[in-house]
Amino acid sequence: MSASSAFHDTFGYHGSSNGSSSDGRAAAASSRAKQAPLRLTRRGRFVFFGIPLILLAALILSFSGFLNAPAKAAESASELSPTPTVSVTVQSGESLWAIAGDVAPERDPRDVVADIVQLNNLDAARVMPGQQLFVPSK
Repeated sequence: MSASSAFHDTFGYHGSSNGSSSDGRAAAASSRAKQAPLRLTRRGRFVFFGIPLILLAALILSFSGFLNAPAKAAESASELSPTPTVSVTVQSGESLWAIAGDVAPERDPRDVVADIVQLNNLDAARVMPGQQLFVPSK
């Protein structure tokens, strides 16, 4: 056994020296090149597709808020007309419905109650005895 064959046997080289070893390397390189394509897991698909879609939806919703903002009531303060109001103190056992009926009996009480809630920035149509309310006088 020659020194070169002992070297090749020791380190696992079993090819011949006539060029067939380059064929083995080419076959190994081509098998590496033919690996399966990249596959995304469920979590990977969510990260790749879901997060950008969520961010896009948030961006669209925020811009739609700007586009659907309430219109201006008037161009200048001189064009505004204040709503004539009177101040009423809520009595014990009195409701907004009763106040609306007393103040504007000719109007629909639902509209008057809605006006009272809006004028006083009430969260609900509940009032407490002794509470001061602004009520439209017309």
